[in-house]
Amino acid sequence: MQEDLDNRTVTLVISSTRLTGRVLKSAISKYLNHLKAKKLDKEHTKPTGKQTVKELVGQNAGVSNIEVTERNIKGFDRVARKYGVDYAIKKDKSGEIPKYLVFFKGRDADALTAAFTEYTSKMEKAKEKPSVIQKLRSFKLPEITKDVAKVRHKDKGLEL
Repeated sequence: MQEDLDNRTVTLVISSTRLTGRVLKSAISKYLNHLKAKKLDKEHTKPTGKQTVKELVGQNAGVSNIEVTERNIKGFDRVARKYGVDYAIKKDKSGEIPKYLVFFKGRDADALTAAFTEYTSKMEKAKEKPSVIQKLRSFKLPEITKDVAKVRHKDKGLEL
């Protein structure tokens, strides 16, 4: 948290005995040059991981796509980050069942297939496990407990 504040804090220190117009002008121009340099550095870094289709195409690395019909596509994000794949997800709403198009760089094809195999194996394992709610329902007390009524007496409190 402190590092975020340090990075966001902008300090402009002007060492001068008398603050003149020239000193103020030079300080502001140096600050503006610093901002321009920082902006240029940011533009030259390539985004990684999940990004928009426009950013992915803008990297000029050849884009391929895979069609996925899985509803829980967000779980794929963790696996893709593990493999370092640059990808973009676009939802296709044209059919009754929405389809997802996963765009990726051509050079990431092997890493993407490995990520998809790991993701599908995780999804299969999750389907095999019974849900916690079903387990809890099986542990419910028998119907006998519903028949027992609680009787309240003024002087004794609750009794069964």
